[in-house]
Amino acid sequence: MTEPTNAEDAAESETAVSDATERTPDEAAAAAGEFVQFRTVVTTVENKPGVLARVAGLFSRRGFNIESLAVAPTADERFSRITFTVDVASAPLEQVVKQLDKLINVVEIRELSPVESVERELMLVTVKSAVSNDRRHELLDLIDDFRAYVLDQSQTRMLLSLSARPARLDEFEQRLRTFGIVELQRTGRVALPMLSQ
Repeated sequence: MTEPTNAEDAAESETAVSDATERTPDEAAAAAGEFVQFRTVVTTVENKPGVLARVAGLFSRRGFNIESLAVAPTADERFSRITFTVDVASAPLEQVVKQLDKLINVVEIRELSPVESVERELMLVTVKSAVSNDRRHELLDLIDDFRAYVLDQSQTRMLLSLSARPARLDEFEQRLRTFGIVELQRTGRVALPMLSQ
C-alpha cells in the first residue's frame, strides 16, 4: 500500500473503529478484573528543560521498569504529555503514581485502563525485498492485509510504516521477520480515553 487516498482513509477509519473494539489479552484481563502486567500512565507536565530527565530518573531510582515511553507537546504549548507503559510486576502502580505526584512540574496524572482507552503505536521498518517474485507478492499482500504503507523503496529494500495497537505491531513485526528486517523503530504507545466512557 502506498500513501493513503481519500478512499483508503475512509477504509482505515472503519478499520480503526472495529480495531478499537477488539480486545488484546491485557484488555480482556482488565475487563475480567484479572491482573494486567502492563499499565498505561499519562502524565501532563510543564514544558520546561529537564522535566523529562527528572521523571525518567525517578523511575530509574525506584527500580520501576518502563516498557515504553512517548513524550510530545500538548495543544497548550506550556505543557507536554508523557505516556508511560509501566510493568506493574516491578512495582505497585499506586507507588508509581505517588512518586510522580511528588514532582513539582507534574500537573496531572491519569491511569488509562485498557478497556477505557484507545492505544496506538507507530512502527517504521526497513525490510529486504530482493526475493523471488512469489515472495515479493507475498510481502505486498502482507503489507496490504495490515494496511501498512510503503514510504520508500529501492531494488532490494522497502521502508514501511504502520500505526496500530501494540499487539498488532508485534504480529506484523513477527511476520516480517521471515523476509528479513534490516532496521526497525517503534515510537512507544500513546493513548487517550474512549469518548464513550
